[in-house]
Amino acid sequence: MVPNHMGIDSRWVVEHPDWFIGLEQSPFPAYSFSGSDLCDDERVGVYLEDRYWNRTDAAVVFKRVDHWTGAERYIYHGNDGTSMPWNDTAQLDYREPAVREAVIQTILHVARLSPIIRFDAAMTLTKRHYQRLWFPEPGSGGDIPSRAEHGMTRGEFDAVMPQEFWREVVDRVAEEAPDTLLLAEAFWLLEGYFVRSLGMHRVYNSAFMNMLRDERNADYRKLITTTLEFDRQILKRYVNFMSNPDERTAVDQFGSDDKYFGVATMMATLPGMPMFGHGQIEGLAEKYGMEFRRPRWDEQPNHDLVRRHEHQLFPLLARRRIFAEVDGFVLYDFERLDGSVDDNVFAYSNRFNGQRSLVVYHNRYAETAGRIRISVAVPGHGGSEAVRHGLSAGLELSSEPASFVIFRDAIAGLEYIRPCGDLSDQGLELQLKAYELHVFMDFREVVDDDSLRYRTIADRLAGRGVESVADEVAEIEFASVLEPLRELVAADRLRRLMDARRGGPGERDRAARLGEIEPLIVDFLDAVRANAGGRGTPTARVVRSELETVLDLAVAVPSSTERGGGESVIEAAPTPSVPGNGPVEWAALLGWILVHRASDLLGENAALAAPRGWYDEWRLRRPLAAAFEGLGLDATEIQRALALVRVLLTCEGWYVAAEGLDPLNRFLD
Repeated sequence: MVPNHMGIDSRWVVEHPDWFIGLEQSPFPAYSFSGSDLCDDERVGVYLEDRYWNRTDAAVVFKRVDHWTGAERYIYHGNDGTSMPWNDTAQLDYREPAVREAVIQTILHVARLSPIIRFDAAMTLTKRHYQRLWFPEPGSGGDIPSRAEHGMTRGEFDAVMPQEFWREVVDRVAEEAPDTLLLAEAFWLLEGYFVRSLGMHRVYNSAFMNMLRDERNADYRKLITTTLEFDRQILKRYVNFMSNPDERTAVDQFGSDDKYFGVATMMATLPGMPMFGHGQIEGLAEKYGMEFRRPRWDEQPNHDLVRRHEHQLFPLLARRRIFAEVDGFVLYDFERLDGSVDDNVFAYSNRFNGQRSLVVYHNRYAETAGRIRISVAVPGHGGSEAVRHGLSAGLELSSEPASFVIFRDAIAGLEYIRPCGDLSDQGLELQLKAYELHVFMDFREVVDDDSLRYRTIADRLAGRGVESVADEVAEIEFASVLEPLRELVAADRLRRLMDARRGGPGERDRAARLGEIEPLIVDFLDAVRANAGGRGTPTARVVRSELETVLDLAVAVPSSTERGGGESVIEAAPTPSVPGNGPVEWAALLGWILVHRASDLLGENAALAAPRGWYDEWRLRRPLAAAFEGLGLDATEIQRALALVRVLLTCEGWYVAAEGLDPLNRFLD
């Protein structure tokens, strides 16, 4: 809904010329209007100033001619005083009660059609700025050419426009079209005024874009602080954005690297409404106009940028309710090592329904170090004396000596563990690079027992992040199984076994290599039996027999065709070959054979005996992953090999029950 102005050929221009700001004579005698009539209505002619057509001038008025009476009226184009007039518009005169009522009736009509209305250029209709633009106080000069001579004193203007137009709109909509959400596009730092005094439900927060782009970080922290001081509920009524149709595109203003994603993450994790501009996610750089029928630049989406949005931002947007409310929102100071506050770091936490988050972003091309310990000062309940909250209080964490908190960084994908008492006393220490970002989520508290396992892990990690703290706990709990397994599947041993395949360089001393590994198989299986309380018999010889069978499989060898430039083929042999016959398949097959017989030793432990139960609980994938990495597999190949091991372990029982075949033979078939 555009309440500030109308089109130059609109029905109101034709039927109500007195509703617009205009003059009986042109404000500039040099203006000429000899171009085409732009109005289809036979009653009226509409003419733009001639130099508009050759782009040598942008006139402040257009000419309206009444064909029935011959009367001429020069109506002002819409104008916000910041650049050129909007030459396709006619400026409404809000001093007239009939105009205000007609616009309100139009707004109510729109409200009956849609539950959400966005008001274009709403700031131009506040009393302060409407007078500044069109009826400037004597001596102020004015911002629109020729309007200074039509100025009014503050008292004169208040007499003809006694109430804020937007206050009238909000009250009338609340009465006549309730449950309509009103959203104002308002710049010039009027965001707070629109939601506090005028009652608008949502308002564009241009300060977010401008201040963070220009790295006026202290100013934006102050804006958040003053909003919290006045009324924290206002914070969630801001519409935060990095671009809109009147501004340069987001990629033009913020780039497409860490600064862009840092600010975009703030947009996604601050209370309020995040708003993405047209083409922002795709990284389009053309500033489009509403008059464009099609893009003028031949741009293609930046697929790397899209993927980073999908990986980093979209999961946060999917959990917006953790960030959207304000009752649990806390803004913190980032204390440097010398005790001063680094205003370039934004650190804030939020809570919702037991879920907690802590966002930290350094909006500066520099490095810094410090800690998050105490919040900014905000008034207490009922306007009482300002108070500060500690980080532990903001996150609602315990301060008991035996309590630890585990949390994950959604950006890096790493988990951290900290003693709750340390966070309460010392805060969270961080070293931040230029535009570095953290979004800590999934906070959960654990309590140590007599084993002091969490204390051991916290001391061992010393603040470092790991893929999984639960895996680190398992390393302690199941060390008796994991250590012999690491020895068994060490990369050099797996490599020696691969060399012992039929046709491999180590085939002749295969028996010796199997003899070396058999005691390690015994150690591993004994550890499994002891840990699980099982009663099975040693199966090391069974594992060795299976290994011998596997090592007799065919090996890929170059053929005469390959020597001449053709493709490699598998040597014809009476024994089958491993599907794919590559390092990933061989690594998976050898890894599976060395561990799968452990399930024979689990006794009556039903939870462990379930498919993959023992493999998952004891974290056997970690020694295997380390071994596969030592073999030279990359991250993708390691994950594929581990997945193959899991498939083989899961399908063992099914193959036996359905086919009556040993899993190994089924795999080879």
